[in-house]
Amino acid sequence: MEVSHTCLWVSDLEATKAFYIDAMGLHHTWDFVGGDGTTSYYVAGDGGVEIQFKYNEEVGGKTPGGIDHLAIVIDNVDEKFKDMVDKTGCKVVRSVFQNDTIKTRVAFIEDPDGYVVELLQHLD
Repeated sequence: MEVSHTCLWVSDLEATKAFYIDAMGLHHTWDFVGGDGTTSYYVAGDGGVEIQFKYNEEVGGKTPGGIDHLAIVIDNVDEKFKDMVDKTGCKVVRSVFQNDTIKTRVAFIEDPDGYVVELLQHLD
């Protein structure tokens, strides 16, 4: 068994693409438009698990609910955190900190729809 994807409703697909693809560095994997006009746009990193962004212009963004955060593993969290803030002006939920108990460096930011994104670096 494997995890395939997480799906998030977004209010502005272009802003979402700019955040996750242009600034974060994830890549577009595929997309489709359903019979109701809803666009499903998929992105992924190196691990294969995808994030599906759903957008329907008539409906707009759904209210986020029930999701605490989305975690993305980064090689250098300090650099990526600074890069994301500089490129997108995103809201900082928590600046970079080190968790020695679980051997990680972590930061939390918000995407254009207010979803919390954890930037996670595993330390050796």
